[in-house]
Amino acid sequence: MSATTRLAAAARGLDSAEAARRLAAHGANALPGSSPRSLLAIAASVLFEPMFLMLLGAGALYLALGDRAEAMFLLSFVFVVIGITLVQERRTQRALESLRDLSAPRALVIRDGREMRIPGREVVVGDLLVLHEGDRIAADGMLLDGCVDVDESLLTGESVAVTRLPGTPSARLCASTVVTKGVGMAEVDAIGADTAVGRIGQALASTVEVPSGLQRASRRLIRNLSIGGLLLAATYCLLNWLWDGRTLLESLLAGIALTMAIMPEEIPVILTVFLALGAWRISQRKVLTRRVPAVEALGAISVLAVDKTGTLTRNRMQVAELAIADGEFRDEGATELAEPFHALVEFAMLATPADPFDPMEKAIQSFGVRWLEGTEHVHAQWSPEFEYALSPDILAMTLAYRGDTQRRYVLATKGAPEAVIDLCHLPAQEHARILAQVERMAERGLRVLGVARGDWQGTQPPRSQHDFDFSFLGLIGFVDPPRPEVPAAIAECRAAGIRVIMMTGDHPATARAIARMVGLSERAEVVTGADIDALDDAQLRERLRHADLCARLQPAQKLRLVQVLRAAGEVVAMTGDGVNDAPALKAADVGIAMGERGTDVAREAAALVLLDDSFASIVAAIRQGRRIYDNIGNATRFVFAVHMPIIALTLVPTLLHWPALLMPVHIVLLELLIDPACSIVFEAEPEAEDIMRRPPRTTSATPFAGPVLVESVVQGLGIAMMLLLGHGLLAGVGFDATQGRTAVFIALVAGVMLLILANRGRTRWRRLGDAPANPWLPRMAIGMMLVLALVVGVPFLREVMRLAVPHATTAAAALAIACAMVAWLALLRGLATRRA
Repeated sequence: MSATTRLAAAARGLDSAEAARRLAAHGANALPGSSPRSLLAIAASVLFEPMFLMLLGAGALYLALGDRAEAMFLLSFVFVVIGITLVQERRTQRALESLRDLSAPRALVIRDGREMRIPGREVVVGDLLVLHEGDRIAADGMLLDGCVDVDESLLTGESVAVTRLPGTPSARLCASTVVTKGVGMAEVDAIGADTAVGRIGQALASTVEVPSGLQRASRRLIRNLSIGGLLLAATYCLLNWLWDGRTLLESLLAGIALTMAIMPEEIPVILTVFLALGAWRISQRKVLTRRVPAVEALGAISVLAVDKTGTLTRNRMQVAELAIADGEFRDEGATELAEPFHALVEFAMLATPADPFDPMEKAIQSFGVRWLEGTEHVHAQWSPEFEYALSPDILAMTLAYRGDTQRRYVLATKGAPEAVIDLCHLPAQEHARILAQVERMAERGLRVLGVARGDWQGTQPPRSQHDFDFSFLGLIGFVDPPRPEVPAAIAECRAAGIRVIMMTGDHPATARAIARMVGLSERAEVVTGADIDALDDAQLRERLRHADLCARLQPAQKLRLVQVLRAAGEVVAMTGDGVNDAPALKAADVGIAMGERGTDVAREAAALVLLDDSFASIVAAIRQGRRIYDNIGNATRFVFAVHMPIIALTLVPTLLHWPALLMPVHIVLLELLIDPACSIVFEAEPEAEDIMRRPPRTTSATPFAGPVLVESVVQGLGIAMMLLLGHGLLAGVGFDATQGRTAVFIALVAGVMLLILANRGRTRWRRLGDAPANPWLPRMAIGMMLVLALVVGVPFLREVMRLAVPHATTAAAALAIACAMVAWLALLRGLATRRA
């Protein structure tokens, strides 16, 4: 069957029912990739976690000591830990799977006789693919129509694109290759593992995430703390055995308890859960995160380099102004179109196809119908007899309509003002006047077309439009209007210390006009592509200090701008949509591709994809990125603060020859409170009030910095001091040891909740009533009260935990210690506020 015959047969494409049947029969168009971890694999990974090994070791020692109840209690927590890990892993996995579904390549196909865009994995054998420049081909197939150049370097290593023609041996197209030029249609004949890419083992569907800076820093911190903790625990074990006179098994148990208290195993949970769920939250704001570590970089962005068309503007042309010899009309706020302008609009419509594709021609038809519908100036029934298309020699087009006699024709012309003026053979003075009018309109950011009318009698149309006599009617000014939400978003960026730079291929006057409309810049200076080529890096860096607009840019010049800004120490986010934007998107700290009008190549090179192409969505993503980073910092401060009293209550009693206050069972129970606080409560914390009123953080900033951790340690040591002091006072007045341990444990659980509140944010401790609501806080408080009620109310648990039903004096003592902790945290907050 020839390509032409196959094209005719496939013109309607598959129907939806047949496509669904083939999808069910042959499976998804997906390459062999990584599958989600099974429950068994997750459980196996838990077995090698340090905390799990500690639990097993402590349980075995309790059995050796004959304390079966404690042993069973600890070993039962093995299943609890596995359960929590499974829930967290599945929650994170669901978020990442949803992101992968969104980020999967999409394909334009013809089904049921119309074009539709579908996920690439839903393409089936027999589908008709519609291919455009920049598309990544979704499946193997044969080119039926058109001519395309294809980059097959993924398969062949050859960097030069090859030309594919229908009906020839070169009509073969392969999945995952990229259309670099041309338009075409292809019929799919192989999907998934049956494609050329699948056969040579390219698992493109699975990508390996590079650990973020935060993840690398956290791993170093955990490694160092683990080594230090193990050394300290070994020393503590020897002290118990040799100095305190305990048995070797009891000393080992004490060492395990201290190791469990020291190890901050919550840090990896914080980073994994916060970044993955943060990426999912950002996707709810119409921004897809293709690379999770990009979430971390969002809060550090200092320069936002954005394209004008479609990002700052609507990417939809509309008629804004009309100009004739003795007047002007502005569409905004107008209630009627005066009669002198009717002929200009009438002939602009006649010079435009009835069903246009060009955005400006669509704007002309829409404008004309809106103002002239129902008048004698709309000629919906007319069809052109002949026409002259745009050409390199004459940048104007003419349509000819039959007039009131067989040989008379009405001519309608529109095009570049200079070309239309030339066709009208105007005197020099009139020529200059119109060009001055064009210049004034261009300075207001308008794209301008000239319109003329003519009459001609004859039977054989002349070869050139110059052979007609035209009368100049006027000018039409078009504008791509700014998105209404952009001015507020730019103001928000300015308040957040983020500089916005416009990068566009448009005329400098258009760039200035749009910049004024959206409040981007009042500075007149514009850096053009020619300027960039003429300047070295140092000179360009200096020019960029005084200019916010870059116009007449080529993609290579965008790449150089990004490199120069980064070399100056800026953290750069850049938007792009074309194949040639990919190098600049990769070079930026955060590359942002357009989801609606961007190419597959741009989307693959970018870290983020705007699903609605809106600038406001970028700003919303930055706001979310700052919130996520803030909450990682809050959770990290909490982890280091909460571990201090646990370590102190494990270590100090031995040094002072007190009865043990915290044993492995207590520490495990506390960890079950701390883990959800980290992974759920802090992750759900709303943004701070000043989140977009502070400058971007520096690239060297980290929540694991020394000053931050020192502040947390001081916070926790104060809590520990209150607990130890309380226990010492109770022991000094002859308080029963079990009642004393109960009072301290109740106060410690209250301290965990107080530390959660104290670390919610820098401003929320003093004004809890004004702080944004966190739905998980009351649930966490209720959960802690239920845990306390169970461990002191259920005899078995009470015996295992070596606690007692608290007396009134015990409850009063616990309350007094809690009040002292509140006072300590309030003092620290007051000092921090005074320093700020």
